[in-house]
Parts: sequence; structure tokens; C-alpha cells
Amino acid sequence: MPMSPTNPPLLTREELDARLGGAARAWLDEALAEAEHAAAHPDTEETGGPYAAPPWELRYAAAGRHCGLEHADSVRALLLVEARAALPALTRLYEQGTAAERRAVLLTLHRLEPGPTALPLVEDALRTNDTRLIAAAVGPYAGAHLAPHHWRHAVLKCFFTEVPVAAVDGLARRARGDAELARMLGDFAAERIAAGRSVPADLTRVLELATPGAAPTEES
Repeated sequence: MPMSPTNPPLLTREELDARLGGAARAWLDEALAEAEHAAAHPDTEETGGPYAAPPWELRYAAAGRHCGLEHADSVRALLLVEARAALPALTRLYEQGTAAERRAVLLTLHRLEPGPTALPLVEDALRTNDTRLIAAAVGPYAGAHLAPHHWRHAVLKCFFTEVPVAAVDGLARRARGDAELARMLGDFAAERIAAGRSVPADLTRVLELATPGAAPTEES
């Protein structure tokens, strides 16, 4: 399995404006205005019915088509923040979205700070074998809110799916001296050796970090 890229940084509005053409910038202006209006009028029925999506959510789905696939994550993150997207909208966009749309939700959770209520979205992503979803799921939101048991399994899932552990936010802080994580990683390393496979250097590094009594290292 090829190595998955780690999560690219999300661009600011100013950075996007410098990269987008005139038509795309105009589209983004309109999309953000719709998201801002939705945030300012959360109790106003604008959708025309209980089953129609708010206008900004339709823009969210169309971000790649209008602003380019390389900028879609950043555009979607800006829309979520501008709309002050709450758990119902995040859940709807995640459950009904494409993999790219789901990834953008995961990448933005830490900017919205819904507390631990959005953990089911992270846990769902970690049950998949989509490496881009897994990499997004182990970002800052998971680092802050994922319970130790689930976080350890998320780290192990990265090694199983060959997602670089550089994607795991707060890895050094949370892994240091974690005897249970050390046991899990040691078992995984032993399985690879028994199967005649090499042990990744990152696995050895994290195993040493998790072993109680390990010397402090720089934050990953």
C-alpha cells in the first residue's frame, strides 16, 4: 500500500484569494456571505422545506468544482467556520458527503470546538480503510478529545494502513510513557517480524517513546 500524505495546511481566506481566479473568488464571496447569514440567523427557515439543505451547504458540496480540487478542503473549512456549523450540520455533511467532503469536516473540527460531541464522526472515519480519512481523523480534534483506548487504536490503525504517524496530532505528548500503547505496538512489531516483514522506523520510534522511562523527545 502506498504511503498516504499527511494533512496539508488549510489556507486562509487571504491565501485563497491570492491563488483563485476572479470567478472563483466571486463564487467564494457569495458562498461565505451565505454561510455568514446562516450563522446570524440560526432559527430562520431559509431552505424551503425540512428536507432541503441550506444554501451554504450546497456550496460546501460544490467547492471543488468552483475553486479547484486542490483548494476544496480550505474552502470547505472556511464555510464551516463562517457558518458556525453545529453538530447537526456537521453530521449531515459528513454522512451525506463524498470522501473529500467528509475529510474536510474532520480537518475543521478543532476550529469549531463542538466538545466531544463530534467524536462519532472521528470514530466512523477510523473504522474505514480510507487513508485520507484516517489521516484527517487523527488531527488536533482527536488529539484533544479521543479517549485513551480509542486513541491507542487510532495510532495502531495508522501503522496498519501505512498512514504516516506525523499525521497524529500530539503524538509525543500522548504516547510518552503509555505502557499499554507500548504493549500494543510491541505485539504488532512482533507479528511483522514473525511474518518476515520489516518494522517501520516510525513504529520503533513510537514504541521507544511509549515505553515507560523513555527519555523525553520533541513534540511531534
